[in-house]
Amino acid sequence: MRGTAVDPARPDSPLLTDRFGRVATDLRVSLTDRCNLRCTYCMPAEGLDWLPKPEVLTDEELARLIGIAVTRLGVTDIRFTGGEPLLRPGLVDVVAATAALAPRPRISMTTNGVSLARHAPALAAAGLDRVNVSLDTLDPIRFRTLTRRDRLGDVFDGMAAARAAGLTPVKVNSVLMRGVNEDEAVPLLRFCLERGYQLRFIEQMPLDPQHGWDRGDMVTAAEILAALRSAFELTPEPGERGGAPAERWLVDGGPAVVGVIASVTRPFCAACDRTRLTADGQVRNCLFSRTETDLRALLRGGASDEEIAERWRGNAWAKAAGHGINEAGFHQPDRPMSAIGG
Repeated sequence: MRGTAVDPARPDSPLLTDRFGRVATDLRVSLTDRCNLRCTYCMPAEGLDWLPKPEVLTDEELARLIGIAVTRLGVTDIRFTGGEPLLRPGLVDVVAATAALAPRPRISMTTNGVSLARHAPALAAAGLDRVNVSLDTLDPIRFRTLTRRDRLGDVFDGMAAARAAGLTPVKVNSVLMRGVNEDEAVPLLRFCLERGYQLRFIEQMPLDPQHGWDRGDMVTAAEILAALRSAFELTPEPGERGGAPAERWLVDGGPAVVGVIASVTRPFCAACDRTRLTADGQVRNCLFSRTETDLRALLRGGASDEEIAERWRGNAWAKAAGHGINEAGFHQPDRPMSAIGG
């Protein structure tokens, strides 16, 4: 069902299409804005003003929206994020409900890994396919300084438990920052190669709550690759990249790979296939979008599944050509990364 405000240029398609020919098939679902770490580049030591519980989607509301995305809008990949998604009490049930959908989507989760060892077996049994673990340093003292918590050993245990539970490939997300941990590119890759993890470096993006991001502090993709090439032979991985955010490189001829997500210096917006759902039920068609579409109000106002799907299609159609980080007049979104979800 379409309303009178639909752009007549929009194709009559059930999918999440936009004006530039892209189709969103990857849904990032933020389960909470809360976190049990206090990473210096993500939030202040005292934390942030968390979403009030009544504003957060219930497990049933989450399951319904994910179901609409998969069965009506053509979404094939679900990634659970946060905040820290393992803090969501009903996480296992939400994963199980997602895995029960037909067609079944691929299901992954991005986590800081602190409590992953405790939850990995249950999540695997519920239907989670794999995990990404955020890890910026291998040094316990540096980890404590960066995260304001002494939990590096727990993260290592969580990664090993995920691998043992079959949540593979275990991918590791690392952000290098100038003067902080830029010397760890090679050690991080060695660590991952020795354990069978897949490492992905991510350029630091302007998503901090303080709005203090400085391009000069960002270690660029070119710098990361130069550091890695001091110890390894890197060759581009054959095949099409598609909508994948990471450029992937074979390490010493393969089969091991390392990825670099150059969101700032080499944007991949033209092939973006992502849409995002925040923990309070707002749809965002870009990580850096400054506008949102409220699906929670529709849910709680008695809207039908098709009415919700149609509103979601409208949000996708309005997606901009790119995130605009490198353009004059760029303004980062009001919400920080922890409240948007990766």
